[in-house]
Amino acid sequence: MPTLTNKVALITGGSRGIGAAIAQRLAANGADVAITYARDAQAAAAVVTAIESTGQRALAVQADAADTEAVAAAVNKTAATFGHIDVLVNNAGTAFPRLFEEATLEEMDRVIDINFHGVLVAAQAALKHMPDNGRIISIGSCLGERDMTPGMTAYAATKGAFRMFTQGLAREVGSRGITVNNVQPGPIDTDLNPAAAEWAAPQLANTALHRYGHVEEVASLVAFVASPEASYITGANLTVDGGTNA
Repeated sequence: MPTLTNKVALITGGSRGIGAAIAQRLAANGADVAITYARDAQAAAAVVTAIESTGQRALAVQADAADTEAVAAAVNKTAATFGHIDVLVNNAGTAFPRLFEEATLEEMDRVIDINFHGVLVAAQAALKHMPDNGRIISIGSCLGERDMTPGMTAYAATKGAFRMFTQGLAREVGSRGITVNNVQPGPIDTDLNPAAAEWAAPQLANTALHRYGHVEEVASLVAFVASPEASYITGANLTVDGGTNA
Protein backbone atom coordinates (compact mmCIF):
# COMPACT_ATOMS: atom_id res chain seq x y z
CA MET A 1 0.00 0.00 0.00
CA PRO A 2 1.29 3.50 -0.77
CA THR A 3 2.45 5.16 2.43
CA LEU A 4 3.68 8.47 1.01
CA THR A 5 0.66 9.62 -1.00
CA ASN A 6 0.60 13.43 -1.36
CA LYS A 7 4.11 13.65 0.09
CA VAL A 8 7.10 15.35 -1.55
CA ALA A 9 10.62 13.95 -1.18
CA LEU A 10 13.97 15.50 -2.09
CA ILE A 11 16.97 13.21 -2.46
CA THR A 12 20.39 14.80 -2.89
CA GLY A 13 22.71 12.87 -5.17
CA GLY A 14 19.75 10.96 -6.55
CA SER A 15 20.92 10.23 -10.09
CA ARG A 16 22.71 6.93 -9.41
CA GLY A 17 23.45 4.20 -6.93
CA ILE A 18 21.80 4.35 -3.53
CA GLY A 19 20.26 7.76 -4.22
CA ALA A 20 18.53 6.62 -7.41
CA ALA A 21 17.19 3.50 -5.67
CA ILE A 22 15.80 5.62 -2.84
CA ALA A 23 14.19 8.07 -5.27
CA GLN A 24 12.45 5.30 -7.17
CA ARG A 25 11.35 3.46 -4.00
CA LEU A 26 9.80 6.59 -2.47
CA ALA A 27 8.01 7.25 -5.75
CA ALA A 28 6.70 3.67 -5.74
CA ASN A 29 5.36 4.41 -2.26
CA GLY A 30 3.38 7.36 -3.60
CA ALA A 31 5.68 10.39 -3.23
CA ASP A 32 6.48 13.05 -5.77
CA VAL A 33 10.26 13.16 -5.94
CA ALA A 34 12.96 15.70 -6.67
CA ILE A 35 16.62 14.74 -7.02
CA THR A 36 19.83 16.68 -7.27
CA TYR A 37 22.78 15.66 -9.37
CA ALA A 38 26.29 17.03 -9.84
CA ARG A 39 27.18 16.36 -13.51
CA ASP A 40 25.41 13.46 -15.22
CA ALA A 41 22.23 15.01 -16.62
CA GLN A 42 21.49 11.88 -18.66
CA ALA A 43 21.47 9.65 -15.57
CA ALA A 44 19.28 12.15 -13.73
CA ALA A 45 16.85 12.24 -16.65
CA ALA A 46 16.61 8.45 -16.58
CA VAL A 47 15.61 8.54 -12.91
CA VAL A 48 13.00 11.21 -13.65
CA THR A 49 11.59 9.08 -16.46
CA ALA A 50 11.41 6.02 -14.20
CA ILE A 51 9.57 8.00 -11.52
CA GLU A 52 7.13 9.55 -13.97
CA SER A 53 6.36 6.09 -15.34
CA THR A 54 4.82 5.28 -11.94
CA GLY A 55 2.46 8.23 -12.26
CA GLN A 56 4.33 10.44 -9.79
CA ARG A 57 5.77 13.86 -10.51
CA ALA A 58 9.56 14.21 -10.69
CA LEU A 59 12.17 16.95 -10.88
CA ALA A 60 15.95 16.91 -11.37
CA VAL A 61 18.04 19.91 -10.32
CA GLN A 62 21.76 20.24 -10.97
CA ALA A 63 23.54 21.12 -7.74
CA ASP A 64 27.02 20.14 -6.62
CA ALA A 65 26.66 19.27 -2.93
CA ALA A 66 29.80 21.29 -2.18
CA ASP A 67 28.18 24.46 -3.57
CA THR A 68 26.10 25.83 -0.70
CA GLU A 69 24.23 28.32 -2.87
CA ALA A 70 23.34 25.62 -5.40
CA VAL A 71 22.14 23.26 -2.64
CA ALA A 72 19.92 25.92 -1.07
CA ALA A 73 18.60 26.88 -4.51
CA ALA A 74 17.74 23.23 -5.27
CA VAL A 75 15.78 22.96 -2.03
CA ASN A 76 13.91 26.18 -2.77
CA LYS A 77 13.17 25.09 -6.35
CA THR A 78 11.74 21.81 -5.09
CA ALA A 79 9.46 23.65 -2.68
CA ALA A 80 8.42 26.15 -5.36
CA THR A 81 7.59 23.32 -7.78
CA PHE A 82 5.71 21.01 -5.42
CA GLY A 83 4.57 23.42 -2.70
CA HIS A 84 6.44 21.90 0.24
CA ILE A 85 9.00 19.25 1.23
CA ASP A 86 7.93 16.39 3.49
CA VAL A 87 11.00 14.18 3.25
CA LEU A 88 14.64 15.23 2.83
CA VAL A 89 17.17 12.47 2.18
CA ASN A 90 20.75 13.70 2.47
CA ASN A 91 22.41 11.15 0.23
CA ALA A 92 25.08 13.05 -1.76
CA GLY A 93 28.55 11.99 -0.70
CA THR A 94 32.08 11.31 -1.87
CA ALA A 95 35.32 9.71 -0.76
CA PHE A 96 39.00 9.88 -1.70
CA PRO A 97 40.50 6.60 -0.48
CA ARG A 98 43.97 7.60 0.58
CA LEU A 99 46.08 7.19 3.71
CA PHE A 100 45.52 10.26 5.89
CA GLU A 101 49.13 11.43 5.87
CA GLU A 102 49.11 11.36 2.06
CA ALA A 103 45.75 13.11 1.56
CA THR A 104 45.79 16.68 0.29
CA LEU A 105 43.99 19.51 2.03
CA GLU A 106 41.90 20.02 -1.11
CA GLU A 107 40.71 16.40 -1.00
CA MET A 108 39.82 16.59 2.67
CA ASP A 109 38.04 19.92 2.21
CA ARG A 110 35.92 18.50 -0.58
CA VAL A 111 34.96 15.43 1.48
CA ILE A 112 33.90 17.71 4.34
CA ASP A 113 32.06 20.14 2.05
CA ILE A 114 30.05 17.44 0.25
CA ASN A 115 29.55 14.90 3.01
CA PHE A 116 28.76 17.22 5.89
CA HIS A 117 28.57 20.91 5.03
CA GLY A 118 26.12 20.16 2.24
CA VAL A 119 23.95 18.21 4.70
CA LEU A 120 23.76 21.18 7.08
CA VAL A 121 22.76 23.55 4.28
CA ALA A 122 20.14 21.22 2.80
CA ALA A 123 18.55 20.45 6.16
CA GLN A 124 18.40 24.08 7.23
CA ALA A 125 16.86 25.14 3.92
CA ALA A 126 14.40 22.24 3.86
CA LEU A 127 13.10 22.94 7.37
CA LYS A 128 11.76 26.28 6.12
CA HIS A 129 9.49 24.37 3.71
CA MET A 130 8.74 21.30 5.84
CA PRO A 131 5.33 20.88 7.48
CA ASP A 132 4.87 19.16 10.81
CA ASN A 133 5.58 15.41 10.87
CA GLY A 134 8.24 15.66 8.18
CA ARG A 135 11.32 13.48 7.83
CA ILE A 136 15.03 14.28 7.60
CA ILE A 137 17.09 11.20 6.76
CA SER A 138 20.84 11.22 6.25
CA ILE A 139 22.75 8.44 4.51
CA GLY A 140 25.77 7.96 6.71
CA SER A 141 28.03 4.91 6.80
CA CYS A 142 28.89 2.03 9.09
CA LEU A 143 32.36 3.59 9.05
CA GLY A 144 30.86 6.44 11.07
CA GLU A 145 30.65 4.00 13.97
CA ARG A 146 33.71 1.84 13.42
CA ASP A 147 36.41 2.49 10.83
CA MET A 148 38.32 -0.65 9.92
CA THR A 149 39.36 0.58 6.47
CA PRO A 150 42.75 2.28 6.01
CA GLY A 151 42.50 5.28 3.72
CA MET A 152 38.99 6.26 4.84
CA THR A 153 39.83 8.29 7.93
CA ALA A 154 38.56 11.68 6.72
CA TYR A 155 35.48 10.09 5.15
CA ALA A 156 34.68 8.19 8.36
CA ALA A 157 35.06 11.39 10.37
CA THR A 158 32.40 13.14 8.28
CA LYS A 159 30.04 10.19 8.64
CA GLY A 160 30.68 10.09 12.38
CA ALA A 161 29.58 13.72 12.54
CA PHE A 162 26.17 12.63 11.19
CA ARG A 163 25.52 10.83 14.45
CA MET A 164 25.66 13.92 16.64
CA PHE A 165 23.92 16.06 14.01
CA THR A 166 21.08 13.54 13.95
CA GLN A 167 20.72 13.42 17.71
CA GLY A 168 20.95 17.20 18.19
CA LEU A 169 18.55 18.17 15.41
CA ALA A 170 16.05 15.50 16.46
CA ARG A 171 15.62 17.27 19.78
CA GLU A 172 15.31 20.71 18.18
CA VAL A 173 12.50 19.78 15.79
CA GLY A 174 10.76 17.06 17.78
CA SER A 175 8.02 19.41 18.96
CA ARG A 176 6.92 19.67 15.32
CA GLY A 177 6.70 15.91 14.92
CA ILE A 178 9.65 15.99 12.52
CA THR A 179 11.93 12.98 12.85
CA VAL A 180 15.65 13.01 12.11
CA ASN A 181 17.47 9.74 11.52
CA ASN A 182 20.77 8.45 10.16
CA VAL A 183 20.83 5.35 7.93
CA GLN A 184 24.30 3.78 7.88
CA PRO A 185 25.01 1.42 4.96
CA GLY A 186 27.87 -1.01 4.88
CA PRO A 187 29.47 -2.21 1.63
CA ILE A 188 26.83 -1.73 -1.07
CA ASP A 189 27.33 -2.79 -4.69
CA THR A 190 27.41 0.49 -6.67
CA ASP A 191 29.58 1.93 -9.41
CA LEU A 192 31.56 3.77 -6.71
CA ASN A 193 32.15 0.61 -4.66
CA PRO A 194 31.52 -2.40 -6.93
CA ALA A 195 31.40 -5.84 -5.38
CA ALA A 196 33.75 -7.08 -8.12
CA ALA A 197 36.51 -4.52 -7.46
CA GLU A 198 39.90 -5.51 -6.10
CA TRP A 199 39.34 -3.56 -2.87
CA ALA A 200 36.05 -5.40 -2.21
CA ALA A 201 37.64 -8.48 -0.62
CA PRO A 202 38.48 -6.97 2.79
CA GLN A 203 35.06 -5.29 2.97
CA LEU A 204 33.35 -8.57 2.14
CA ALA A 205 35.40 -10.39 4.78
CA ASN A 206 34.17 -7.93 7.44
CA THR A 207 30.49 -8.73 6.85
CA ALA A 208 28.62 -11.37 8.83
CA LEU A 209 26.52 -12.26 5.77
CA HIS A 210 29.58 -12.67 3.51
CA ARG A 211 28.16 -10.56 0.73
CA TYR A 212 27.79 -6.99 -0.46
CA GLY A 213 24.42 -5.33 0.00
CA HIS A 214 22.14 -4.12 -2.77
CA VAL A 215 20.92 -0.56 -3.21
CA GLU A 216 17.32 -1.74 -2.84
CA GLU A 217 18.09 -2.98 0.68
CA VAL A 218 19.13 0.52 1.74
CA ALA A 219 16.15 2.04 -0.06
CA SER A 220 13.78 -0.28 1.82
CA LEU A 221 15.01 0.96 5.18
CA VAL A 222 14.81 4.59 4.07
CA ALA A 223 11.25 4.02 2.82
CA PHE A 224 10.26 2.66 6.22
CA VAL A 225 11.89 5.54 8.11
CA ALA A 226 10.11 7.99 5.80
CA SER A 227 6.73 6.37 6.41
CA PRO A 228 4.10 7.12 9.07
CA GLU A 229 4.88 3.75 10.64
CA ALA A 230 8.24 5.13 11.81
CA SER A 231 6.79 8.21 13.51
CA TYR A 232 8.28 7.26 16.93
CA ILE A 233 11.81 6.68 15.63
CA THR A 234 14.02 9.76 15.82
CA GLY A 235 17.59 10.60 16.71
CA ALA A 236 18.49 7.05 15.69
CA ASN A 237 21.50 5.64 13.87
CA LEU A 238 20.17 2.67 11.89
CA THR A 239 22.79 0.39 10.38
CA VAL A 240 22.18 -1.70 7.26
CA ASP A 241 25.62 -3.25 6.82
CA GLY A 242 25.27 -7.02 6.60
CA GLY A 243 26.74 -7.33 10.08
CA THR A 244 29.93 -5.41 9.35
CA ASN A 245 29.77 -3.80 12.77
CA ALA A 246 28.30 -6.82 14.55
